[in-house]
Amino acid sequence: MGLEIERKFLVKDASWKGEAAGVSYRQGYLSRHRDRTVRVRTAGEQAYLTIKGRSRGAVRSEYEYGIPYGEALELLTELCEKPLIEKVRYRITYQGVVWEVDEFGGENRGLVVAEVELATEEQAIPLPPWVGAEVTTEAKYYNSSLIRNPYARW
Repeated sequence: MGLEIERKFLVKDASWKGEAAGVSYRQGYLSRHRDRTVRVRTAGEQAYLTIKGRSRGAVRSEYEYGIPYGEALELLTELCEKPLIEKVRYRITYQGVVWEVDEFGGENRGLVVAEVELATEEQAIPLPPWVGAEVTTEAKYYNSSLIRNPYARW
């Protein structure tokens, strides 16, 4: 079974800027159910279909498959719930740990979160100085939740 073990944090300042080049992402959801989500995503010129299970703390099942970019664009336009998630993702290594910083655009402009994938749920990680409060279990920060309740409406 594919597993994702991930922790998510708010970013408290912009001192991380300039550490890495960003990649533009667009993503939408074909299904958003409490027990599963099905997502279509473009990342630069790559495209993926991702199926995720229910979150249990920082752990959930995850299966991701590359798909043709043109088909992803069609799915995003024709079948995915709106608004789409727009963001720029930066991959920053801090003390040997890779962090993904997402700077949101569109209706979620102003929201910046950092995620880190772990090998185990108990793995200790050094926190960069720009990382703020942990929001791993706060559903309103899930990308799938930001479609129904964008950051601009908070």
